[in-house]
Amino acid sequence: MTDALDLNHIRLTDRPLIVCDIDEVVLEFLTPFCNFLRSCGRDLLPRSFRLNGNIVDLDTGLPVEDAMTSELLETFFRLQDQWQTPADRVVDTLAALSTEADIIFLTAMPPRHSGVRRALLDRHDLHYPLLASEEPKGPIIKRLHDARDVPLVFIDDILRNLQSVQTHAPGCLLINLMANAQFRAMAPDPGDGIAKADCWTDVAAIIRAHFLR
Repeated sequence: MTDALDLNHIRLTDRPLIVCDIDEVVLEFLTPFCNFLRSCGRDLLPRSFRLNGNIVDLDTGLPVEDAMTSELLETFFRLQDQWQTPADRVVDTLAALSTEADIIFLTAMPPRHSGVRRALLDRHDLHYPLLASEEPKGPIIKRLHDARDVPLVFIDDILRNLQSVQTHAPGCLLINLMANAQFRAMAPDPGDGIAKADCWTDVAAIIRAHFLR
C-alpha cells in the first residue's frame, strides 16, 4: 500500500479550481513518443487505443513484449524534456484561465520523474503546481477540493481517470481532451456527463460557459 500523496504544498484561493492532466492534454505525448520509438528502432501503430501490443520492432514488424513497453516508457519519461512540447494553444489558454481560477497539474506519471517534468513545464511558462502520482485521480481531487463551494473542473484524455473523478467528485465539470487526433478518433466515447473537446479553444469555451452558470 502506497502512502497518500502529499498535498501540503498546494495553496488554493476562493476561486474555481481547474485540474489538468499533462500527457496528451498539456504536453504532447503520443507524437513525441512515436518519434522517440523510431529513434530506438520501434514504432507505435495506430491500430487500437492502447500501447501494449501496438509497439512493434521496425525490422521484424513484430510487437514488443509488454515488459519492453514498460522499459521504453520509463526511458521516455526520463528523457521527456528532450522530446515533449506543449499542446497547441495551451500556454496562452491556461494563462488566460489563471486570471479566473486556480490551476493544478495532476499527472499519472511515476513521481521519480517529477523533477524533469517540473523543469520542462517551467521552460514553457507553465508554472502551475504539479502533482505526480500513480494513484487513482478521483480520491486525489476529492481531497484537493474538499467541501469548497466553488466550481471544479477536471481535464484528462483517459476515460478511467474521468470516471474516477466523476465517482469521487460528482459536481465536477469533466472534459475529455486528447491532443493527437489520430488516436483521439479511436478513443472510447466518454458517455453522458463528460464534455468532449478537440482543442484548447474548445476547452476554454466549455469552462467559461460553466463558470457563468
